[in-house]
Amino acid sequence: MYSNPLAVYEQVDKMTMSGRQLEAEVLSKAAGKLKKCQQNWNASDREQALEEALSYNQRVWSVFQDELSREDNPMPKELRRDILRLSAFVDRRIFNIIASPSPDRLSAVIRINENLAAGLRGSAVENE
Repeated sequence: MYSNPLAVYEQVDKMTMSGRQLEAEVLSKAAGKLKKCQQNWNASDREQALEEALSYNQRVWSVFQDELSREDNPMPKELRRDILRLSAFVDRRIFNIIASPSPDRLSAVIRINENLAAGLRGSAVENE
């Protein structure tokens, strides 16, 4: 028997997701990591959690940048260009957070990740 049936289900679920669903899931996870840091800013492990969350976000956006930069990417060029510009903003914001950490500085990246994930899912995000 499996030691963690939920983990097995989640693995199978990820294997059957479409590309858009997977991208939305990854962006939601990235936003969630940043939100957790923001909500637990005074936690003793904040530095480590923040470093992990920012690193995860950088990796996610680096993959998007790589895919969007490919000439054979089927997405319309204007949309690719716009998302690449957005990714440059996210990169700058992450570097600013690294240089001067603040819970308020996380909000923009969280919102971008959530809104892009919602767009990929075809749903709207309710802003707080």
